[in-house]
Amino acid sequence: MYDMILKGGMCATVGGIIQTDIAIKAGKIAEIGDIDPAKAESVMDVTGLHVLPGVIDSQVHFREPGLEHKEDLSTGTAGAALGGVTAVFEMPNTKPSTITAKDMADKCRRAKDRVWTDIAFFIGAAAENADKLHELEREQGVSGVKIFMGSSTGSLLVKDDATLASVLANGTRRVAVHCEDEDRLNERFSMVEGGAPVKMHAKWRDAQTAFLATQRLLKIAKGVKRRVHILHVTTAEEMELLPSYKDIATVECTPQHLTLNDEAYDRLGTKAQMNPPIRSQRHVDALWQAVNQGVVDCIGSDHAPHTLEEKSRPYPNSPSGMTGVQTLVPVMLNHVNNSKLSLERFVDLTSTGPCRIYNVAGKGRIAKGYDADFTIVDMKAQRIITDNWIASRCGWTPYDGMKVQGWPISTIVRGHVVMHEDQLIGDPIGDAVRFAECL
Repeated sequence: MYDMILKGGMCATVGGIIQTDIAIKAGKIAEIGDIDPAKAESVMDVTGLHVLPGVIDSQVHFREPGLEHKEDLSTGTAGAALGGVTAVFEMPNTKPSTITAKDMADKCRRAKDRVWTDIAFFIGAAAENADKLHELEREQGVSGVKIFMGSSTGSLLVKDDATLASVLANGTRRVAVHCEDEDRLNERFSMVEGGAPVKMHAKWRDAQTAFLATQRLLKIAKGVKRRVHILHVTTAEEMELLPSYKDIATVECTPQHLTLNDEAYDRLGTKAQMNPPIRSQRHVDALWQAVNQGVVDCIGSDHAPHTLEEKSRPYPNSPSGMTGVQTLVPVMLNHVNNSKLSLERFVDLTSTGPCRIYNVAGKGRIAKGYDADFTIVDMKAQRIITDNWIASRCGWTPYDGMKVQGWPISTIVRGHVVMHEDQLIGDPIGDAVRFAECL
């Protein structure tokens, strides 16, 4: 007997998108094909729906420990599950920063019995832990090492080439990097210091600020032969450079950089403020070209919530960041329906891609023996994204009022239905994501 059968859906299998059944047993995919419903304890009729491999959001900031007034592991993963996301990789810029084995163990302890999706955590790179990163990157629950070349505080900021080379030389797993040139940011801060319109954010943190950091990173990574993953790429110039480094560098884009342009500052104010910035339509067009040329390897939300009170501070004292984990799927499915990318490419960017980049074990495809993680969506459903739908503790989204076509109907994590029709189901059952290099 199987535990459950998904009956009659259009399933994004490794052989293509086909109408078929999927049987689940002990949290794994047990069979794909025409399956007798009498062979299962329960049957979910998914006729008319698309069954996709579970979406993985490989860049989220859930703010715990230390900043739980904005978000915590429970509310963050609740938003993920409501948005059709089955696993998340969480970033290290909490308080304290996640830079030691003790910090990592504390995060894993906090996640137990509280997270709605599977989860992994990045270890932060700093000068004081550079010589230990080859050990830290293999701790339980670690998705990899994260480097901030700009826009961070304290020891998490790795701005000079010597420290960057030291960090990259210690370890073997792929390193995720935020690329903004800190020296250029400091040199140009006078443009906004003392107050400025928030639209100046993209002028201060201009395209050259991102390009210089990415260029430096690629040169050093090539020299020490270390694989890197460049987060939230935002510029046409970076996308021109990156195809020459596909042997060592993978590339992420965010839904917001593909959806919003610099006109958003007039409409949203500081809600549109993030790092790297929302840019002009020229850069948006270049990102889409890179998506369709295969330069972009994955989509991550860079979910980084702040309270409305914090966001209401006058720029540049307002914090950078916006919610995104709950809206990743509907926003990108809306782009699919608008013919900006195919559904197969969406699957590649949100399931197969993150697993390929980080060498995730047993996830990212609908295939026998893999984890029974599914994002079940209605490609015809029309909804309006609203602040009221957002589970994040901060309670807002830059997409409030946006009409979309394509909506997550059910979220299944290792055979457990954790969300159905906009409602969380049962208790949090999230567990640690496993990585092939650390088994």
